[in-house]
Amino acid sequence: MRVLIAERSHAEYRQRLNQLLNASSQAVELVGSDDAQCLPALAAECQVWLGQPDLLVDLLGKGIKPQWLQSTWAGITPFMASELPRDYLLSRAVGIFGQVMAEYVLCHMLAHERQLWAQQAAQAEQHWRPDLPHSLAGRRVLIVGCGDIGHSVALFLAAFGVELYGIASQARQQGPFTEVAAISELPRMAAQADYLINLLPDTPATHDIYHAELLAQLKPSAVFINAGRGVAVVDADLVSALQADQLAAAVIDVCRVEPLPAGHMFWTAPRLLLTGHSSAPTQPALMAQLFVSNLQRFMAGQVLQGQVDFTRDY
Repeated sequence: MRVLIAERSHAEYRQRLNQLLNASSQAVELVGSDDAQCLPALAAECQVWLGQPDLLVDLLGKGIKPQWLQSTWAGITPFMASELPRDYLLSRAVGIFGQVMAEYVLCHMLAHERQLWAQQAAQAEQHWRPDLPHSLAGRRVLIVGCGDIGHSVALFLAAFGVELYGIASQARQQGPFTEVAAISELPRMAAQADYLINLLPDTPATHDIYHAELLAQLKPSAVFINAGRGVAVVDADLVSALQADQLAAAVIDVCRVEPLPAGHMFWTAPRLLLTGHSSAPTQPALMAQLFVSNLQRFMAGQVLQGQVDFTRDY
């Protein structure tokens, strides 16, 4: 079997995969590149692809396709374009982002409670602040998107004494959440949240759900963290809500257009922190382990971890 590795760090992937594959005695030939000129010829000779969507989507557009494509991203939106084929196996990266995403969310929650930005501003002014910080204990956290990553984030945060609530496509029982409500209940749940954390994927049902009407329901002390997808937020409505003090702060990792263009309103919005789509980078060591596990499933004709249902767009 020949496997294409389409990754900017393809050399590291090849080294890690060779170690894992040799240990499992699987006969696999690995070829790798991040050169758009070389990829079509390599891809045509490989039945399995592993890599980042921005390098592989053009190959599909040229009529080249694998039997199975393992994305190294959690998001697979580029592959969902209507003009691209859907008669192949596609799997997204799952089970490898939980801790790093939880660290990102916790970092910004603690920074808010400990008033780090105000402390930094006071230091620049050589002003000794008498204000005391707060604790996360007892804070109500609403995680919108309770799948693999959202569940991992909730488990991580539970140790800090927060009250955990969730939003999913349908209401369900799911620990460690006190309640997981349907997405139709988002306005009710968001109105009670101290931290509103969006981790939803990009699907037609998740576009523009953070709009003026919803944002007006938030506590003035609430913090909004978007580490899901930029299309979930109506940009102008979020900036207006911050300007009107309808929420305390926003942390935005993902935007509708990336990189965010110069002059965009987010650059100068009050109390809005941009983190440049850095919340949960793919770690090659974990991704290599997931790929080898899925390769075994693929060869056995089993359902893949993170296998995409094209009818549901995720």
